[in-house]
Amino acid sequence: MKNKSGSKEGQGGASPTRLIDARIKELGDWRGEMLARIRGLIKEACPDVVEEWKWRGVPVWEHAGIICTGETYKAVVKLTFANGASLADPSGLFNSSLEGNVRRAIDIHEEDKINERALKNLVRAAVEYNRTKKNKKAPAGARAKVRQNKKT
Repeated sequence: MKNKSGSKEGQGGASPTRLIDARIKELGDWRGEMLARIRGLIKEACPDVVEEWKWRGVPVWEHAGIICTGETYKAVVKLTFANGASLADPSGLFNSSLEGNVRRAIDIHEEDKINERALKNLVRAAVEYNRTKKNKKAPAGARAKVRQNKKT
């Protein structure tokens, strides 16, 4: 079942947004504060982002595909971009999972400062990558229609 935000309802009928709210509150320390801050930056960069709750409790942000996930560990908040290896990262935010062919991650420690502008640019780049990728998979007639709609 989908709610107003387009997200499927999670465990016990709770929306993914409420489940993420609960995770932030449950953490009750710098990790919850950091996850909330990152979430706010993602929403600023992509106001129509869809929040999901997947893989037994991982916050996921999507727009035309997965943008990134927000996992919390004892010493780090990990922001994993699903197609990070395909994204330009001129500010050098990616500092984890650098050896993979698809994903890239940002490990954020308690004392770390976030380059908010760079993070929002990375989120926008991920959204654009997802849109482009989705458009390439569409049937030829649908791509022509999308191009035509963009012109008007």
